[in-house]
Amino acid sequence: MEQNAESLDKLRVPELDEILGKKFPVLDDGFIRVIDYMGSDESIVQAARVSYGKGTKKVTEDRGLIRYLMRHHHTTPFEMCEIKLHVRVPMDTWRQWIRHRTANVNEYSTRYSIAIDATQKTKLGEWRLQAKDNKQGSEGYFPEEVGTKLTERESELQDFAREIYQERLMLGVAREQARKDLPLSTYTEAYWKIDLQNLLHFLALRMESHAQFEIRSYANIIGNEIVSRWCPIAWESFRDYRMNSLSFSVQEIEVLKKLYSGKKDEAVKLADSFGWLKIIDKRFAKNIERMEFEEKLEILGIDKPWE
Repeated sequence: MEQNAESLDKLRVPELDEILGKKFPVLDDGFIRVIDYMGSDESIVQAARVSYGKGTKKVTEDRGLIRYLMRHHHTTPFEMCEIKLHVRVPMDTWRQWIRHRTANVNEYSTRYSIAIDATQKTKLGEWRLQAKDNKQGSEGYFPEEVGTKLTERESELQDFAREIYQERLMLGVAREQARKDLPLSTYTEAYWKIDLQNLLHFLALRMESHAQFEIRSYANIIGNEIVSRWCPIAWESFRDYRMNSLSFSVQEIEVLKKLYSGKKDEAVKLADSFGWLKIIDKRFAKNIERMEFEEKLEILGIDKPWE
Protein backbone atom coordinates (compact mmCIF):
# COMPACT_ATOMS: atom_id res chain seq x y z
CA MET A 1 0.00 0.00 0.00
CA GLU A 2 1.44 3.34 -1.04
CA GLN A 3 2.20 5.91 1.61
CA ASN A 4 1.64 9.57 0.85
CA ALA A 5 4.92 11.44 1.08
CA GLU A 6 4.89 14.38 3.42
CA SER A 7 5.55 17.64 1.61
CA LEU A 8 8.45 19.47 3.24
CA ASP A 9 9.71 22.91 2.29
CA LYS A 10 13.46 23.47 2.32
CA LEU A 11 14.39 25.78 5.14
CA ARG A 12 15.70 29.06 3.76
CA VAL A 13 17.44 31.94 5.50
CA PRO A 14 16.80 35.12 3.49
CA GLU A 15 19.62 37.02 5.23
CA LEU A 16 22.10 34.35 4.10
CA ASP A 17 20.56 33.99 0.65
CA GLU A 18 21.35 37.66 0.09
CA ILE A 19 25.10 36.99 0.29
CA LEU A 20 25.31 33.63 -1.52
CA GLY A 21 28.31 33.86 -3.85
CA LYS A 22 29.41 37.25 -2.51
CA LYS A 23 33.16 37.45 -1.94
CA PHE A 24 34.24 38.84 1.41
CA PRO A 25 37.85 40.04 0.97
CA VAL A 26 40.43 38.88 3.49
CA LEU A 27 44.08 40.00 3.81
CA ASP A 28 45.41 41.41 0.53
CA ASP A 29 44.13 38.89 -2.03
CA GLY A 30 42.11 36.28 -0.13
CA PHE A 31 38.36 35.87 0.11
CA ILE A 32 35.51 33.82 1.57
CA ARG A 33 32.14 33.21 -0.02
CA VAL A 34 29.14 31.01 0.79
CA ILE A 35 28.36 28.42 -1.89
CA ASP A 36 25.52 26.51 -0.22
CA TYR A 37 23.99 25.72 3.14
CA MET A 38 21.51 23.40 4.85
CA GLY A 39 19.45 24.19 7.92
CA SER A 40 18.97 27.15 10.22
CA ASP A 41 18.17 27.93 13.85
CA GLU A 42 14.87 26.17 13.23
CA SER A 43 16.72 22.96 12.28
CA ILE A 44 18.49 22.98 15.65
CA VAL A 45 15.15 23.26 17.43
CA GLN A 46 13.60 20.51 15.29
CA ALA A 47 16.48 18.13 16.00
CA ALA A 48 16.39 18.84 19.72
CA ARG A 49 12.67 18.04 19.84
CA VAL A 50 12.96 15.12 17.42
CA SER A 51 10.27 16.79 15.32
CA TYR A 52 9.75 17.15 11.58
CA GLY A 53 7.25 19.93 11.97
CA LYS A 54 7.69 23.59 12.54
CA GLY A 55 8.42 23.17 16.22
CA THR A 56 7.33 25.81 18.67
CA LYS A 57 5.46 28.80 17.34
CA LYS A 58 7.13 31.18 19.76
CA VAL A 59 10.52 32.55 18.78
CA THR A 60 11.29 33.22 22.45
CA GLU A 61 10.85 29.51 23.22
CA ASP A 62 13.15 28.54 20.33
CA ARG A 63 15.75 31.01 21.56
CA GLY A 64 15.52 29.67 25.09
CA LEU A 65 16.01 26.09 23.88
CA ILE A 66 19.01 26.92 21.70
CA ARG A 67 20.62 28.86 24.53
CA TYR A 68 20.00 25.92 26.88
CA LEU A 69 21.63 23.52 24.41
CA MET A 70 24.67 25.76 24.02
CA ARG A 71 24.94 26.43 27.75
CA HIS A 72 24.87 22.74 28.65
CA HIS A 73 27.02 21.52 25.73
CA HIS A 74 24.28 19.49 24.05
CA THR A 75 26.05 19.61 20.71
CA THR A 76 24.28 17.08 18.44
CA PRO A 77 21.39 19.36 17.33
CA PHE A 78 23.93 21.89 16.00
CA GLU A 79 25.28 19.21 13.66
CA MET A 80 21.99 19.37 11.72
CA CYS A 81 23.17 22.58 10.03
CA GLU A 82 25.86 22.53 7.34
CA ILE A 83 27.55 25.18 5.21
CA LYS A 84 29.87 25.07 2.21
CA LEU A 85 32.41 27.85 1.75
CA HIS A 86 34.78 28.72 -1.07
CA VAL A 87 37.97 30.21 0.35
CA ARG A 88 41.19 31.67 -1.03
CA VAL A 89 43.88 31.55 1.63
CA PRO A 90 47.71 31.64 1.86
CA MET A 91 49.21 28.15 2.10
CA ASP A 92 50.81 28.75 5.51
CA THR A 93 47.44 29.83 6.92
CA TRP A 94 45.77 26.90 5.20
CA ARG A 95 48.12 24.55 7.07
CA GLN A 96 46.56 25.71 10.35
CA TRP A 97 43.06 25.64 8.88
CA ILE A 98 43.29 22.06 7.57
CA ARG A 99 44.27 20.76 11.01
CA HIS A 100 40.53 20.94 11.77
CA ARG A 101 39.75 17.47 10.45
CA THR A 102 35.99 17.68 10.90
CA ALA A 103 35.15 19.13 7.48
CA ASN A 104 34.84 17.90 3.90
CA VAL A 105 37.56 19.53 1.78
CA ASN A 106 38.50 19.75 -1.86
CA GLU A 107 41.54 21.93 -2.54
CA TYR A 108 42.88 23.49 -5.72
CA SER A 109 45.58 21.16 -7.06
CA THR A 110 48.90 22.54 -8.29
CA ARG A 111 49.64 19.05 -9.57
CA TYR A 112 47.01 19.43 -12.28
CA SER A 113 46.73 23.20 -12.58
CA ILE A 114 49.17 26.09 -12.61
CA ALA A 115 49.60 27.62 -9.15
CA ILE A 116 47.54 30.72 -8.44
CA ASP A 117 49.61 33.77 -9.33
CA ALA A 118 49.08 35.58 -6.03
CA THR A 119 51.07 35.73 -2.81
CA GLN A 120 50.18 37.20 0.56
CA LYS A 121 52.25 40.34 1.14
CA THR A 122 53.10 42.01 4.43
CA LYS A 123 52.65 45.76 4.84
CA LEU A 124 55.51 47.83 6.23
CA GLY A 125 54.04 48.19 9.71
CA GLU A 126 52.74 44.62 10.03
CA TRP A 127 55.98 42.69 10.70
CA ARG A 128 55.52 41.11 14.12
CA LEU A 129 58.16 40.39 16.76
CA GLN A 130 58.51 36.93 18.27
CA ALA A 131 56.88 36.77 21.72
CA LYS A 132 59.30 36.22 24.58
CA ASP A 133 56.97 34.05 26.65
CA ASN A 134 55.18 32.22 23.82
CA LYS A 135 57.16 30.15 21.35
CA GLN A 136 54.30 30.05 18.85
CA GLY A 137 53.08 33.63 19.17
CA SER A 138 54.00 37.20 18.36
CA GLU A 139 54.28 40.35 20.45
CA GLY A 140 54.48 43.89 19.10
CA TYR A 141 55.77 45.16 15.75
CA PHE A 142 59.02 46.17 14.13
CA PRO A 143 59.51 49.89 13.43
CA GLU A 144 58.58 50.86 9.87
CA GLU A 145 62.18 51.46 8.80
CA VAL A 146 62.88 47.78 9.50
CA GLY A 147 59.52 46.77 8.00
CA THR A 148 60.36 48.61 4.78
CA LYS A 149 63.46 46.47 4.25
CA LEU A 150 61.63 43.26 5.20
CA THR A 151 58.81 43.99 2.75
CA GLU A 152 61.28 44.79 -0.05
CA ARG A 153 63.10 41.50 0.52
CA GLU A 154 59.80 39.63 0.73
CA SER A 155 58.78 41.00 -2.67
CA GLU A 156 62.15 40.04 -4.18
CA LEU A 157 61.86 36.49 -2.85
CA GLN A 158 58.28 36.00 -4.04
CA ASP A 159 59.03 37.39 -7.51
CA PHE A 160 62.14 35.23 -7.87
CA ALA A 161 60.32 32.07 -6.76
CA ARG A 162 57.55 32.74 -9.28
CA GLU A 163 60.09 33.38 -12.02
CA ILE A 164 61.80 30.03 -11.35
CA TYR A 165 58.43 28.26 -11.27
CA GLN A 166 57.39 29.74 -14.64
CA GLU A 167 60.79 28.89 -16.09
CA ARG A 168 60.37 25.24 -15.11
CA LEU A 169 56.90 25.09 -16.65
CA MET A 170 58.17 26.61 -19.91
CA LEU A 171 60.89 23.94 -20.04
CA GLY A 172 58.26 21.24 -19.64
CA VAL A 173 58.97 20.24 -16.03
CA ALA A 174 56.02 18.34 -14.57
CA ARG A 175 53.70 20.63 -12.59
CA GLU A 176 53.89 18.30 -9.59
CA GLN A 177 57.65 18.95 -9.40
CA ALA A 178 57.83 22.51 -10.66
CA ARG A 179 55.75 23.69 -7.72
CA LYS A 180 58.04 22.42 -4.96
CA ASP A 181 59.87 25.71 -4.29
CA LEU A 182 56.82 27.98 -4.27
CA PRO A 183 56.67 29.99 -1.01
CA LEU A 184 54.03 29.29 1.63
CA SER A 185 52.70 32.79 1.01
CA THR A 186 51.23 31.51 -2.29
CA TYR A 187 47.44 31.52 -2.26
CA THR A 188 45.44 28.32 -2.61
CA GLU A 189 41.69 27.81 -2.94
CA ALA A 190 39.37 25.19 -1.50
CA TYR A 191 35.76 24.22 -0.98
CA TRP A 192 35.21 23.63 2.73
CA LYS A 193 31.97 22.04 3.99
CA ILE A 194 31.36 21.72 7.71
CA ASP A 195 28.49 21.36 10.18
CA LEU A 196 27.67 24.17 12.59
CA GLN A 197 28.90 22.41 15.73
CA ASN A 198 32.38 21.82 14.32
CA LEU A 199 32.40 25.27 12.72
CA LEU A 200 31.76 26.86 16.11
CA HIS A 201 34.64 24.85 17.57
CA PHE A 202 36.86 26.16 14.75
CA LEU A 203 35.74 29.73 15.46
CA ALA A 204 36.25 29.38 19.22
CA LEU A 205 39.91 28.57 18.58
CA ARG A 206 40.60 30.81 15.59
CA MET A 207 38.74 33.95 16.69
CA GLU A 208 40.49 33.85 20.06
CA SER A 209 42.78 36.81 20.67
CA HIS A 210 45.89 34.61 20.84
CA ALA A 211 45.24 33.01 17.44
CA GLN A 212 47.53 34.03 14.57
CA PHE A 213 46.38 37.25 12.92
CA GLU A 214 46.00 35.79 9.42
CA ILE A 215 43.67 32.91 10.29
CA ARG A 216 41.88 35.10 12.83
CA SER A 217 41.05 37.47 9.98
CA TYR A 218 39.27 34.65 8.14
CA ALA A 219 37.54 33.37 11.28
CA ASN A 220 36.20 36.83 12.16
CA ILE A 221 34.53 37.16 8.77
CA ILE A 222 33.07 33.64 8.90
CA GLY A 223 31.61 34.35 12.32
CA ASN A 224 30.58 37.99 12.16
CA GLU A 225 29.50 38.15 8.51
CA ILE A 226 28.24 34.64 7.74
CA VAL A 227 27.21 32.62 10.81
CA SER A 228 25.57 35.69 12.35
CA ARG A 229 23.23 35.84 9.32
CA TRP A 230 22.76 32.09 8.98
CA CYS A 231 21.90 31.05 12.57
CA PRO A 232 21.60 34.30 14.56
CA ILE A 233 20.23 32.71 17.76
CA ALA A 234 22.93 30.04 17.80
CA TRP A 235 25.54 32.72 17.08
CA GLU A 236 24.28 34.90 19.93
CA SER A 237 24.37 31.89 22.26
CA PHE A 238 27.88 30.96 21.12
CA ARG A 239 29.16 34.45 21.81
CA ASP A 240 27.46 34.59 25.21
CA TYR A 241 28.49 31.16 26.47
CA ARG A 242 31.71 30.42 24.63
CA MET A 243 33.51 33.49 23.30
CA ASN A 244 32.63 36.07 25.95
CA SER A 245 32.35 33.88 29.02
CA LEU A 246 34.83 32.66 31.62
CA SER A 247 35.38 29.18 33.01
CA PHE A 248 37.26 28.38 36.20
CA SER A 249 39.25 25.36 37.34
CA VAL A 250 38.66 23.95 40.81
CA GLN A 251 41.92 25.60 41.95
CA GLU A 252 40.81 28.98 40.63
CA ILE A 253 37.45 28.62 42.35
CA GLU A 254 39.15 27.89 45.67
CA VAL A 255 41.33 31.00 45.36
CA LEU A 256 38.30 33.12 44.40
CA LYS A 257 36.35 31.87 47.42
CA LYS A 258 39.17 33.03 49.70
CA LEU A 259 39.31 36.41 47.97
CA TYR A 260 35.55 36.95 48.21
CA SER A 261 35.74 36.04 51.90
CA GLY A 262 38.34 38.77 52.41
CA LYS A 263 41.07 36.22 53.16
CA LYS A 264 43.75 37.53 50.84
CA ASP A 265 46.68 35.94 52.70
CA GLU A 266 45.01 32.54 52.60
CA ALA A 267 44.37 32.98 48.85
CA VAL A 268 48.08 33.62 48.32
CA LYS A 269 49.04 30.56 50.40
CA LEU A 270 46.61 28.47 48.40
CA ALA A 271 48.04 29.70 45.10
CA ASP A 272 51.53 28.94 46.38
CA SER A 273 50.47 25.39 47.27
CA PHE A 274 49.37 24.94 43.65
CA GLY A 275 52.90 25.80 42.50
CA TRP A 276 51.83 29.09 40.95
CA LEU A 277 54.16 31.38 42.90
CA LYS A 278 57.65 29.96 42.52
CA ILE A 279 60.24 32.75 42.58
CA ILE A 280 63.36 32.89 40.42
CA ASP A 281 65.73 35.88 40.61
CA LYS A 282 63.25 37.79 42.82
CA ARG A 283 60.50 37.38 40.21
CA PHE A 284 57.63 34.96 39.79
CA ALA A 285 58.66 32.13 37.49
CA LYS A 286 56.60 31.72 34.36
CA ASN A 287 53.46 29.73 35.16
CA ILE A 288 50.78 29.47 32.48
CA GLU A 289 48.00 28.54 34.91
CA ARG A 290 48.71 31.57 37.10
CA MET A 291 49.01 33.89 34.09
CA GLU A 292 45.69 32.71 32.64
CA PHE A 293 44.02 33.17 36.03
CA GLU A 294 45.46 36.68 36.27
CA GLU A 295 43.83 37.50 32.92
CA LYS A 296 40.48 36.37 34.32
CA LEU A 297 40.99 38.45 37.47
CA GLU A 298 41.66 41.49 35.30
CA ILE A 299 38.41 40.95 33.40
CA LEU A 300 36.57 40.72 36.73
CA GLY A 301 38.25 43.86 38.00
CA ILE A 302 40.03 42.04 40.83
CA ASP A 303 43.59 42.89 41.78
CA LYS A 304 46.12 40.06 41.85
CA PRO A 305 46.48 39.16 45.55
CA TRP A 306 50.16 38.23 45.22
CA GLU A 307 51.35 41.56 43.80
